[in-house]
Amino acid sequence: MSTSPGGGLARRIGLLQATALNMSQMVGVGPFITIPLMVAAFGGPQAIIGWIAGALLALVDGLVWAELGAAMPGAGGTYVYLREAFQYRTGKLMPFLFVWTAILFVPLIMSTGIVGLVQYLGYLWPSMGSNSGDLVGLALIVLIVGLLWRRVDSIARLTTAMWVVMLLAVALVLVAAYSHFHADNAFSYPAGAFDLLGGKFWTGFGAGLAVGVYDYLGYNTAAYLGSELKNPGRTLPRSTVTAIFGVMVIYLLLQVGVLGAVDWHRMLDPNSAVYQSMASVVLEQAWGRGPAEAVTTLILVTAFASVLAGLLAGSRVPYDAARDGVFFRSFARLHPRHGFPTVGLVTMGVITAVGFMIGRHTDMGTLIQLLTTVMVLVQTLSQIVALTVLRRRQPQLHRPYRMWLYPLPSVLAFAGWVYIYVCADHNAPGRRPIEWSLAWVALGGLVFLAWARKERIWPFGDKQIREQYADAADDADKEPATV
Repeated sequence: MSTSPGGGLARRIGLLQATALNMSQMVGVGPFITIPLMVAAFGGPQAIIGWIAGALLALVDGLVWAELGAAMPGAGGTYVYLREAFQYRTGKLMPFLFVWTAILFVPLIMSTGIVGLVQYLGYLWPSMGSNSGDLVGLALIVLIVGLLWRRVDSIARLTTAMWVVMLLAVALVLVAAYSHFHADNAFSYPAGAFDLLGGKFWTGFGAGLAVGVYDYLGYNTAAYLGSELKNPGRTLPRSTVTAIFGVMVIYLLLQVGVLGAVDWHRMLDPNSAVYQSMASVVLEQAWGRGPAEAVTTLILVTAFASVLAGLLAGSRVPYDAARDGVFFRSFARLHPRHGFPTVGLVTMGVITAVGFMIGRHTDMGTLIQLLTTVMVLVQTLSQIVALTVLRRRQPQLHRPYRMWLYPLPSVLAFAGWVYIYVCADHNAPGRRPIEWSLAWVALGGLVFLAWARKERIWPFGDKQIREQYADAADDADKEPATV
């Protein structure tokens, strides 16, 4: 059994398991609760544009992850890439800020899954009150943390089994939808639906793109487990691209099928049954209450698997940083028997619980906008810049996979993420997610300076490292280009 070069975490996850982890995290309960959000954002069935745009952004950004992850497979994903790219000038600041923000946005993503799970549970338990729903959600988070308190290979097998359940649940919803499909419902576009010169279309597009990207989040799950992947140079790019295309097909089929089975106007009412548990309504309409309840149970398992996969990967984010002395030392602790990061898992479990309560007592859209803005600032944009910096600074770095059509995908990804960020306040009126995200990053900067002073380390770039890699880059520029 092989281990990572730095020791500690063992490589036990293959291509099938990595793809299952990505797809389980990407699908979860997401499309079952966000198709109505997407339809409401666009104001009709033209919402399919949001799924396509989200897939394209996920794909070009996924190619960034694929190159960086294949070249530097390590626990924590982005942390490793930012550590290598920004060591020359800002030193430990950028990787510290990434871990600081990831500890917030990763569990917030997971909390949306728990919110959706409890929302669908309401179909099986109509009398469930608000307090009961809160307690059930918190109990599920405790259960998930308990299941993750074990060796990663057993978790990977469990996630693969749940991935099969996810595919079964999606397939049954699709069969139910298309067996009662009416084209007039699916393609009855309102007036001005495709008016590209009108402000209404682009307002809806901004909100819809944010929802779409949220639903595709998870294509990078395997990258967080880079130190535990078998043959990461091949496994990571293949699992990323395969998961994105596979999930895109699932989402497009679900969008068209559901809109052909129910009147999309009913999705505009947040209090309607279609809005709250869309898939269950489609199933009951097609096959009756009993089969609908059975498949709803599978959807709950799918949602559970998504959160399980996300917290599994997220708990690894602070591990390498703490082990390298770039984050709080306690996060480097491994379980003495099962060899997984304990502090990271518990911390993210607690924040998932807090995010769940926020989502339950505000709204899902606000939670999505908040986690997206925090993620964009210090992960997505910084990581795209890191790819370019590393191409320049470390041209000799072994890259088992190189981005197709570089730099076009990274430019498109950067533009897409900036667009989502600047639209965030408009998409969550009165909530000010941009201001909250900036405040969290600024707080992280202050915590970083206090931590660096306590640890008695110089936190910023090293002149010797800058000169070393500048010389290497100059030498590379003098050599003929190779493909």
